[in-house]
Amino acid sequence: MKIAVVGAHLRGQPLYGQLSERNARLLAVTRTVAKYKLYALKGTIPAKPGLVRVGEPQAKGIEVEVYEMDPANYASFVDLIPPPMALGNLELDTGETVKGFIVEGYATEGATEITEFGGWRSYLKSIG
Repeated sequence: MKIAVVGAHLRGQPLYGQLSERNARLLAVTRTVAKYKLYALKGTIPAKPGLVRVGEPQAKGIEVEVYEMDPANYASFVDLIPPPMALGNLELDTGETVKGFIVEGYATEGATEITEFGGWRSYLKSIG
């Protein structure tokens, strides 16, 4: 099964171990189509972004890593996803649609929009 990650599960980020413990294999570093906004969520530990699909086109897509995971490990991974995080369908700039991290809409209230950075790593670099 494929899953796209956008923030705390990226290589080198605090929750990456949840993927590596399940022998997830990196398939690609790519971007979503330019139909998503990215937010730095408030009060999440560790810090997490929230990805939301929107109607209006954005300047560019958001960087994601796409992993492949054995279906037997997928269920235990999904069980670790706390609200307001969720899995949904992400449309990639490759033309493929995969399951990936999105956020419930209420979580963006009071969050900082960081779409202009094009991804979580770029945003983290900007704040030092």
